[in-house]
Amino acid sequence: MYIIVAGGGKVGFYLARALIAQGHEVLVIEKDASEVAKIANVLGNVVHKGNADEASVLEEAGANRADVIVATTGEDAPNLVICQVAKRRFNVPRAVARINNPKNEQIFSIHGIDATVSTTDVILSVIEQEIPAQSLIPLVRLRHTDVEIVEATIPLNSPLAGTTLRDLDLPPESIVAMVVRHGEPIFPNGATELAVGDEVIAFTRATHEEELRETFFARH
Repeated sequence: MYIIVAGGGKVGFYLARALIAQGHEVLVIEKDASEVAKIANVLGNVVHKGNADEASVLEEAGANRADVIVATTGEDAPNLVICQVAKRRFNVPRAVARINNPKNEQIFSIHGIDATVSTTDVILSVIEQEIPAQSLIPLVRLRHTDVEIVEATIPLNSPLAGTTLRDLDLPPESIVAMVVRHGEPIFPNGATELAVGDEVIAFTRATHEEELRETFFARH
């Protein structure tokens, strides 16, 4: 694939290096001359000097044949513009943007950006993976919806151990989609019984997340 990386800072540089190592054709667009020189010194002739939010620069970079554009600058507004110009002017099939404020995710989605990566959310997700078992961990929110995929681990001495899913008092608009037991996925039905240590993957609306947490971890 031909991938344009807009922004040659640390994120853009390391992303470009990884993509090149995977065999992709990559071009980094960076406006700062000193950064351009650094990238060229390490990665070779894969960097173009200019402002990636300008159509003329994207045209020079061959955006009309790009498969993906990734906007990695440290500011959300330029990343949105870069992706919009790439998609609308050059019909780039897929645009991915780095966002620094998770609240801006919906704005990017409304404007047709295919995917966003929030540094804040990534770090939060890593932290949440280290939180003790009695926590409901948000894994991902489905695009254009308020539906979340969440994970809960049935703790030791839980009153839910031995309870069938049909007897589980789930909040509205919530469903258990998978149970992972000893590393093996189980696609459950109403007769599936929960056991201590089960990792339960569920779909729920964000407004019902707290109720779902109570279902799994409240004392009975």
